Amino acid sequence: MSLRARGLASASRPGSPGGTCPQASETGALAVQEGRQGAEEVTDEPLYRDRVCGIDIGKAEMYATIRVPSDKNPARRASETRSFATTKRGVLELADWMRCWQVPAVVMEATSDYWKGPFCRLEAEGFECVLADARQVKNLPGRPKRDPSDSSWLAQCFERGSVRPCFVAEPEFRVIRLHTRYRRDLTEDRTREKNRAEKLLESAAIKLSSVVTDLHGVTGRDIMDHLIAGERNPRILARLARGRARVKIRELEQALDGAEFFTSRHAALLQAMLARIDQINAKISELSAIIEDLLAPWEEQLQQAESMPGWGRTSAQDILAGTGPDMTRFPTGRHLASRGGRTPLDKQSGKRHGQARHKKGNKYVAGATGETAISAGKTQTREGARYRKLARTRGKNKACVALGNTQLKVYHKLLSNPGMRYEDLGPDYYDNPARVRRQVNALEKRARELGYALVPDLTGCPEAA
Repeated sequence: MSLRARGLASASRPGSPGGTCPQASETGALAVQEGRQGAEEVTDEPLYRDRVCGIDIGKAEMYATIRVPSDKNPARRASETRSFATTKRGVLELADWMRCWQVPAVVMEATSDYWKGPFCRLEAEGFECVLADARQVKNLPGRPKRDPSDSSWLAQCFERGSVRPCFVAEPEFRVIRLHTRYRRDLTEDRTREKNRAEKLLESAAIKLSSVVTDLHGVTGRDIMDHLIAGERNPRILARLARGRARVKIRELEQALDGAEFFTSRHAALLQAMLARIDQINAKISELSAIIEDLLAPWEEQLQQAESMPGWGRTSAQDILAGTGPDMTRFPTGRHLASRGGRTPLDKQSGKRHGQARHKKGNKYVAGATGETAISAGKTQTREGARYRKLARTRGKNKACVALGNTQLKVYHKLLSNPGMRYEDLGPDYYDNPARVRRQVNALEKRARELGYALVPDLTGCPEAA
């Protein structure tokens, strides 16, 4: 096998791990330090993996360090570091170099999006690829921070089993996820444009958004179109109200009184914003059709997700694309909730307790579960009752995170059992007789401690009559 890696290839020597490899120095280990080849004997600790490779990836260049058993003493380790380009040719050279040393597995740090190209290429070449969280493999303070040393540190952590692999979607879902994420990004762009339009009207003393429920609904959009066309009479504009907004004509007249401050410059800006919103709406509709086609083989999983309160078609597609249909990737529902950032992040040391925040997780899954939690909180279901119960005592933000945690656990259970559908326990789940009895007993005990006695009020009770 000929090497395509950087450096000169030398003849194969007896005892080398296979193929044509660079010749070792007299001490029996391979290393590249400061641009020269040197040898050092390193570590004789028990290992989790025998032959590994660690890669520190940049935008145009990456450094790779292999660690294999030493030729002279198998209990010792030999290491070598080389640099490669992140292009297809560079990654293939890295693959040949790893095959030369019979390295089956490689670990790399999740650096921006730069890891995706080498990861997919090496995965296609048949290597076991592990993606490491940068926070878990951060180098120790005081040590030099250089790409070659970082790749060596990754390899050392990997061979000792200190790297917990990050979730990486299956190849087909990587494409689906690109579409769902782009659709969510466009939705956020549309929201920003709508907010700009509302601020523009406010700057021109038009209080339309304080009267109509949806500024970009039928009524609001018709009024804005007439404003752009040059109409300034508040009575004529208020008569454009449709549907339930007809009962607010008087309020609309007052909100639109002052439209004389809306100049032609304002109209040109508003027209550009509305055109941008229409353009985004068209692109979102186009993406939704593509996503429907891509997720057609997983219609059953989508139906399972949509059976949950607060889950619509879009949210089910977003979360399925972010987690995949295979729930064996997550040992329990708690692991999936952690993936979605719907779990608490404890920071405790001794008697000091840190801020009670939730984990960040995947922002796209977290964003979708945030929407489903708020929607479910408005329903007369067990999840809605849980949201309202927590919101009263701990606030809406914590209630949203807690309900999202519950929803992801239920989602994990549903997809782990094909054909299962969500069965609601009812909005009175937290008011069942046993729970009420425990609450009454607690109140009676507290009353006795304070020297009082609870007397039941039987007014209106049939048994008392």
